[in-house]
Amino acid sequence: MEGVRALNFVAAIGSSWICALALFAVLGDALLPFIPSGTLVILAVLKTAQIDGAPVLLGLGVAVSSFLGDLLMLHLARRGAPLLQRRLTRRPQLAASVSRVQQALVERPRGAAAAMVVIARFVPGGRTVLDLAIGHSCAHPHRFLHWSALAALVWAAYIVTLGWLNSHWFDTAWLSMGVSCAAATTVSTAIARIVRRNRRLAAL
Repeated sequence: MEGVRALNFVAAIGSSWICALALFAVLGDALLPFIPSGTLVILAVLKTAQIDGAPVLLGLGVAVSSFLGDLLMLHLARRGAPLLQRRLTRRPQLAASVSRVQQALVERPRGAAAAMVVIARFVPGGRTVLDLAIGHSCAHPHRFLHWSALAALVWAAYIVTLGWLNSHWFDTAWLSMGVSCAAATTVSTAIARIVRRNRRLAAL
């Protein structure tokens, strides 16, 4: 009995560290988009899926971390952080994307701009471009923050639900992890292709 309790305690500690790592990854992936935040969130879901209420709490934590990450990125961009300025200077393609997004947010109707903020969460690097565009814009960021909060909730619900469903559909953790990551990658790739296609059509 004591051995079982010890194993459960170790498992709980391990799950806590994985959850904390996932939340920090979500917080920082706007600044460092190469961080595999989605993969880490899925792993945290799989580790805690059997604990009552854990997926809901994790989803709320992911949403809050995502929103706080936007606030941090926005603050750095508006203050002209040297790291971000160097990144824009060294990567003309990124600077062009930021300029395009700034123009689109101004020109599009309110609903279309809100949808754009939400969709950016699902495009690799889209969150970084969006935060930089808002941060370097002259417009007040309050409207963006409302949309960012919505986008954070939508993405958190999506990624946590994806991991939770696969944890119940498959018997082995590695298969659940593989299918979840493959599905998330497929969705992101498909959305990115649709965005690029629409952008090309708009340019014609």
